[in-house]
Amino acid sequence: MRIDLKRRLGLAIGALVAMTLPAMAGICEKRDFDGQGYVICTLAAEQEPGLRLWLNGPDGRVLGDFTAVRRMLAEGESLGFAMNAGMYHPDFTPVGLYVSDGAQEHDLVTAGGGGNFGLLPNGVFCAGGARPYRVIESRAFADAGPECRIATQSGPMLVIDGALHPRFLVDSDSRYIRNGVGVSADGQTAWFAISDRAVTFHEFGRLFRDGLGARDALYFDGSISRLYAPSLRRADFGRRLGPIIGYVGQN
Repeated sequence: MRIDLKRRLGLAIGALVAMTLPAMAGICEKRDFDGQGYVICTLAAEQEPGLRLWLNGPDGRVLGDFTAVRRMLAEGESLGFAMNAGMYHPDFTPVGLYVSDGAQEHDLVTAGGGGNFGLLPNGVFCAGGARPYRVIESRAFADAGPECRIATQSGPMLVIDGALHPRFLVDSDSRYIRNGVGVSADGQTAWFAISDRAVTFHEFGRLFRDGLGARDALYFDGSISRLYAPSLRRADFGRRLGPIIGYVGQN
């Protein structure tokens, strides 16, 4: 109950803040699927150059929130949407692969392990390579070595080549606010989604596969999930974040 109240307070404060911010129409929308509410932020192939991945500021310190990300933008730029983008250690460093502006800062991890990241198969979201957008299983990524302008590793995979992760249970009682990314079969569209309420992995995976038609999809995180979407009057507050992904356009 206390966590829910804190989240509601964060959403309320974020809504007030977002009312004062420039909004970029046509990216994020509210959508219902199978009785659950979600926000979906959709990027087409031609918008890929505007997609960015952040972790640290010029001083080397972790940015940690959407306000700090906005301060990184150049004059005339605005943040269309942003969300947390993968799991991280207590010091906010990424658990797995992290590539920003073509520079790799953390290595790919292919071993299993505990927690959601170790629930194999996990995967990598890659943008700016041979296809505008890709979600690739981590070991396949290691074998192929695709070029990525930005890349973030997380886990588990939600959808793998059109199938839900084999470990997902229809009747699971593990429910969290969750966010992630899915990609169309042709790699021309990326969908970034966050649930309004706590959902299971099975429900979240079906959103991407059955609701959006994603061929592959990747889980970013749960419980800490945050969204910045000024067009929907959202600028979520909460715990400090590690990697943050978002779309930058011109005012």
